[in-house]
Amino acid sequence: MSPDPIDPELDARLIRLEEKFGFAEDLLDTLNALVARQQEQIAHLMREVVQLQRQRAEEPSAHPPSLWDELPPHY
Repeated sequence: MSPDPIDPELDARLIRLEEKFGFAEDLLDTLNALVARQQEQIAHLMREVVQLQRQRAEEPSAHPPSLWDELPPHY
C-alpha cells in the first residue's frame, strides 16, 4: 500500500506553521541573549553602586554640619 498523498492545503498550512515556529524560535534566542546582556549590565551597575556607597562612607564629609541645622540643647 502506498501512503496517501498529503492534501495541498494541509501541506501549505504545515509549511506556514513551520516557518512561524522558526521565526518564533529565532526571536526567543534573540530575546534570551538580550536578557542575558541586561542581567550583566545590572550586575555591573550594582557593583558600581556598592563601590560608590563605600567611597562615600569612607570620605570625610565635604560640608561640615551647619549650626543652623542643629537644634538648641533645650529641644
